[in-house]
Amino acid sequence: MAASCSLVCCGEETESDKAAIVRFSNGCVTNAESLDFSLYKNRDENNPRKKSRRILVAESNRLSYVGQNFGAGSLKCNSLCKYYVGVLNKQTMQMEVHNAVLFNMQPVIPGETPTTKPQDTSQSYRDKVDMLIEAFGTNKQKRALASRRLNQVGSNALQTAVAKAATSVIEKKGLEALQQEVVETESQETLASHLPPCNPNAGKREDVYPFDELLSPVELAALEQPGSKMAALTKEELQKMRDEGGSLSVVKHLESMPSEGEARERIARCAFYLSLLLKLASQKNIPRKFGHDEGCPRIIQIKLFRTFTVESFNNGRVQNMVSTSMRAKLAGYSLALLLHMGHMTADLSLLHRDLGITEAKMIEIAKSMGLSLIKPARAKRDEAALSDDHRQATVALPLVKYDKFVEQRKRKKMH
Repeated sequence: MAASCSLVCCGEETESDKAAIVRFSNGCVTNAESLDFSLYKNRDENNPRKKSRRILVAESNRLSYVGQNFGAGSLKCNSLCKYYVGVLNKQTMQMEVHNAVLFNMQPVIPGETPTTKPQDTSQSYRDKVDMLIEAFGTNKQKRALASRRLNQVGSNALQTAVAKAATSVIEKKGLEALQQEVVETESQETLASHLPPCNPNAGKREDVYPFDELLSPVELAALEQPGSKMAALTKEELQKMRDEGGSLSVVKHLESMPSEGEARERIARCAFYLSLLLKLASQKNIPRKFGHDEGCPRIIQIKLFRTFTVESFNNGRVQNMVSTSMRAKLAGYSLALLLHMGHMTADLSLLHRDLGITEAKMIEIAKSMGLSLIKPARAKRDEAALSDDHRQATVALPLVKYDKFVEQRKRKKMH
């Protein structure tokens, strides 16, 4: 029967009391008694990080070994877990358990100093992977690496050529002229998506913003029934619309319609379509039955949804909305329609109130359309108090090109 022993736990031990367990990196030692071990510790015992640093040296007649519990050559397991070593006393059959620290002993060749190559922090993860592919990659991976590097060289050459070309263009035209061209191009592209189709080279004013682009003959014919209802409104009903804060632009044209004929029907149909545009601009979320109460034809409803709304998803449902850019588009199309209704002249003051936008924004849209602005004549104080000043816009050939206004903020004075 095997003899039994008991474990005895030693008292509190310091860092210098830890037992040293060595492991030789180049093999096992056959005769450990021929080695002379020396243990060195750091002098700075007040520093909590340095006081536990140890260097173990093993010397023999042929070679010396050095191990340490810190730095690049140390074992990471010392910081992850604790090690213990048991010393058995055969007389008392008691085993004392002591704390231990592991050392990885590496041979030191005389005349050579161990140099640890610092890790290149400038290399990216891609560069390190490429180095591994060059050393251990398959032929397919190496071909892909070579192809990618060739493409990279080609792209670098292209970037260099583009940079030289850009530099030459800047030197010829100048930086300020190029910046001005970029600003004009961006402003034109931004406003072009919000403005109705335009023909700046037209010979007649009516053809600058073609009426068929605003309302096709089929759509105009579909507005016959709701247009007749508009034409049948009495003066009392129009005055009621004005008092209730209705669309003043629509009321103004209904009050001044021709008494009879094709022109009257055309104005009435355009007035109904304009009322739908203004109502659309005043809403944000558009219901599917928009215009149903007013008797809007289906073809006109589809046109309004496709042209002046954007689709969004809300609670798993598709919803039509009028965004800020679409409000600017509604303002442009409403202004173009008013030009055809008023002999190529439109009242901007009434329109911006009906659309719910500022007068400055309305003037900006009119300028982007190339319209000529008519400022109201200055009246006496008594007359100005009784009547509102109305700013108007008209089409004049050729169209007016306005300079881009760049706002410059005043600097605050430092006191």
